[in-house]
Amino acid sequence: MKKTLVYFLLALAAIIWGVSFIITKQLFVTQPHITVLIILTFRLLLASAVTIPALLLMRKLEPIRRGDPKWFLLLAFCEPFIYSICETSGVQLVSGSMASIVVATIPLFVPFGMAAAYKEKIQPVTLVGITITLIGLAVMLLFGGSSDGANLDANPAGLAWLAGAVFIAVIFTILLVKLVGRYKPFTITAYQNLFGCLYFIPLMLLIDGSHLPQLNYTPLFIVLLLILGIFCSTLAYVFYNIGVAKLGATAACIFTNVIPAFSLLAAILIGQEQLTWSKPLGMVIVVTGVIISQIPPRAKA
Repeated sequence: MKKTLVYFLLALAAIIWGVSFIITKQLFVTQPHITVLIILTFRLLLASAVTIPALLLMRKLEPIRRGDPKWFLLLAFCEPFIYSICETSGVQLVSGSMASIVVATIPLFVPFGMAAAYKEKIQPVTLVGITITLIGLAVMLLFGGSSDGANLDANPAGLAWLAGAVFIAVIFTILLVKLVGRYKPFTITAYQNLFGCLYFIPLMLLIDGSHLPQLNYTPLFIVLLLILGIFCSTLAYVFYNIGVAKLGATAACIFTNVIPAFSLLAAILIGQEQLTWSKPLGMVIVVTGVIISQIPPRAKA
């Protein structure tokens, strides 16, 4: 697979995940009785209901090899289980674009996690690119609220949930590296969602089962859940897994830095947020940092 196509798939994953924050926020706004666990359980059920039968019909679902079940169980426990709870709980308490900005700090920590787990060398150009993207994120965060003031008015509990999501994402990436060389991306994503369902269903029924009859099952509600399940929980993860397999975890993870740009655009288009001077400026800085981070190091003579 050509690098250009891999970059395109990673960018597409960032777009999908960027929009997912806004869709999740819309669900909380339009469904007063919906909960974090209900959203996540429905999302994964729909994802598994589509991907597992499709892969079985095409004979593309690889069996799990001996010794690997524990890695798939750990992978699904990190993402989607713990990560999704942390991220969605954070989105419930802060704006969708604010949540995406916090989550976009994941690439800052992944290189150090990879260095600790696999002795992967951190390239100086990668650190430069990460630093530039963080500057762009800071511009959007500090001056995103209005044209003449800072925007640090965020719920501390929401930020704490999102910080937990960042930590879990680093652990997930370390575990993912163990599997991307042994299984195809669609197989990893399918088992990831299936095992995620096994974690979520009993917990959701126990804690939030009484809320299910109170939901308003409109066509829009079903469509939003389908988008989250098929695109955000399936295709985006497949594209990201391809990127990790072809480029390495550190390089692929940096593309998550452009998620806030797409979250902001989606939020502005549907009227959740207003466009200010800092947002396009921050987006340009973030994209510049991502491009710089992908410059390959010079080979030694």
